[in-house]
Amino acid sequence: MVVRTSIAEWRGRVDDGGGHVSLGSGAFEGSYSFGSRFEEAPGTNPEELLGAAHASCFSMALSLLLTKAGYPPRRIRTSAKVSIERAGDGFAITHIALATEGDVPGLDSKAFSVHAEEARRNCPVSKALAGVEIGLTSGLVEESGKAVPRRSGATAVAPRPRTQVMGRRGNDHFRKPR
Repeated sequence: MVVRTSIAEWRGRVDDGGGHVSLGSGAFEGSYSFGSRFEEAPGTNPEELLGAAHASCFSMALSLLLTKAGYPPRRIRTSAKVSIERAGDGFAITHIALATEGDVPGLDSKAFSVHAEEARRNCPVSKALAGVEIGLTSGLVEESGKAVPRRSGATAVAPRPRTQVMGRRGNDHFRKPR
């Protein structure tokens, strides 16, 4: 069994304190705060780190599936948009939108999407996040260098009632009074 470690330390109150996060490998370390999470302040945030973990795990799983099927990819690029919303008295991560494109010689778009959907369902991070809606858009890079997106039909989920969606600015209403 492989065990990976990350360390986070928070100091102070949520609204005006700050934290520092580091990966056990030493590959990344940085600060985080209320401002970097819910506003435009510099630093990282848990959702960004979760998105990076999910995008990298998904890309590796897709590469493995394609290679096993006889289509080793030249490149797979995946982004993950992680949504956090107000939910009751707290917050919840409610959706992760994966978007992937691949440069895979000899593979058509439909087959790529089938493999991408299997990777979405089975990568270890997707499994760990089973309680979160995970959408997927996939596309192959054509000779022109542009990706042709294809939304997986298997990821269609009935819309859930939304609470207060986190915007990019003006989130003072989420701060607790001092």
